[in-house]
Amino acid sequence: MSIIIMDRLGLAPQIREILETVYDPELKPANIIDLGLVYEIITKEGGIAKVVMTLTAPGCPVAGEIMDEVQRKVASIDGINESLVELTFDPPWTRDMMTEEAKLDLGLF
Repeated sequence: MSIIIMDRLGLAPQIREILETVYDPELKPANIIDLGLVYEIITKEGGIAKVVMTLTAPGCPVAGEIMDEVQRKVASIDGINESLVELTFDPPWTRDMMTEEAKLDLGLF
């Protein structure tokens, strides 16, 4: 599954890069991009960035921590004045959303 990008500010590459430094502690060393947890990256006039993401399970015990880290890191990018994180479970996450690299890192082959 590829990430939907609507990028009026031209900052999606930097956002994607910084999201590659966010990890689900239960699934290290794979980052949230390689795990397929990020569904959308949206930037709008006024320096607004929104990340639509999911978690591996609705009851993820570190959900708040991961979302806070995403919000903080995206907000730290030059040109971003407001960073929003939206959580969705539609579509639900499956292992098929992971990159081949993430599957290798986690020994799923």
